[in-house]
Amino acid sequence: MGSPKDSTDSPHALPTPVTRAGREGLEAILAHPATAVIGLDFDGTLAPIVPDPEQARAHPGAVPALAALAPKVASVAVITGRPAGVAVRNGGFAGVPGLRHLVVLGHYGTERWDAVSSTVSAPAPHPGVAAVRAELPGFLDGIGAWQGTWIEEKGRALAVHTRRAEDPQAAFEALRAPLTDLATRHGLIVEPGRMVLELRPPGMDKGVALLDYLRETGAESVLYAGDDLGDLPAFAAVEKLRSDGVPGLLVCSGSSEVTELRERADLVVDGPAGVVDLLSALAAQLA
Repeated sequence: MGSPKDSTDSPHALPTPVTRAGREGLEAILAHPATAVIGLDFDGTLAPIVPDPEQARAHPGAVPALAALAPKVASVAVITGRPAGVAVRNGGFAGVPGLRHLVVLGHYGTERWDAVSSTVSAPAPHPGVAAVRAELPGFLDGIGAWQGTWIEEKGRALAVHTRRAEDPQAAFEALRAPLTDLATRHGLIVEPGRMVLELRPPGMDKGVALLDYLRETGAESVLYAGDDLGDLPAFAAVEKLRSDGVPGLLVCSGSSEVTELRERADLVVDGPAGVVDLLSALAAQLA
């Protein structure tokens, strides 16, 4: 059982959640860390958002914070829409002492990397992804897609980004309906995000991935931190768990682009730097 220390003993004070449910979630994690799971999105949560997602890297303090925290809890699970191997590379997670309790659930849980084996396990990809991959460039040209949009290859999904367009929001709105039609024809769905529309198989979301992992580990409390629309299913999963008596803490990695996430969070921190401070403070409290 962990024994919380006074926050003044830590280089970063542990913030107080604004909701009663959030405070109960944090108290449960502090009281029984060995049965707590820490769930974290990658882009926008552990890594700052950048114009080119291929250049996204974890905040410099993320790996040290995770290495300090992971040995003190049941597990740390990074849950991302990226391929697991890409998140591991961009996060710098491989071969780090202290991260044996870390797993990366890539492609919303369809891929899995764990620090113990350093291998990725995954089922066969959905055939609709290959069909959309072949069709998407010509499709975008055919509908006069706005200059500055571009396609990100995600292996088991594809994403169309509008952040580089002259009017990112207008491009996003103009592409949403036609891309949804394209995805539907091939048995896929469209998941909107922060100036990005992702085409991926149904049944893949962070809520499903988180719930499956919590059942597997027998977790008795959970913290989940995210920043984007794709994190809403994980927020909903934690809210459902709380209604069933499992304490949980919801953290928003602050963004003015996703107000719904902020409104549902128990705690809002200042982007990836704030997430790192939170993880560091939590690790210090559990020392």
